[in-house]
Amino acid sequence: MAQKILDAQPFSRLLGARITAFGAGAATLELDIREELHQQNGFVHGGVLSYAADNALTFAAGAALGPAVLTAGFSIQYVRPARGTLLRARASVVHAGRRQAVVRCDLLTVDTDTDGAATDATETLCAVAQGTVLSTAAQPAPEVP
Repeated sequence: MAQKILDAQPFSRLLGARITAFGAGAATLELDIREELHQQNGFVHGGVLSYAADNALTFAAGAALGPAVLTAGFSIQYVRPARGTLLRARASVVHAGRRQAVVRCDLLTVDTDTDGAATDATETLCAVAQGTVLSTAAQPAPEVP
């Protein structure tokens, strides 16, 4: 179901993003890094990292709050330039209430072999994001005494 929702986003389809893990207040989004996603110095563009963080945060929160969610806001800190062949955004809910969730996301790059399989290389942290995601589901009206 999560991949179907992601596929309904034209921009996500353009990037070729995919959900590789979903559930229990966590989500992982991956996309193949290609030349069109680089900035002028050859690193993955910060906007691509922000896109991945935003979606991973929202999907993780959706696993906790339900599918009707929107990002209220997030911040991202770039730790090092992103290089590699695969971008992985791994998000998990830090705290969830009835109407909102606070979520953290690590953005990692991974090198893959020519078949696209991850090599023995370790993940490299390139950015960290944190955000607040709100439920947009209709809430029942409070009872009037």
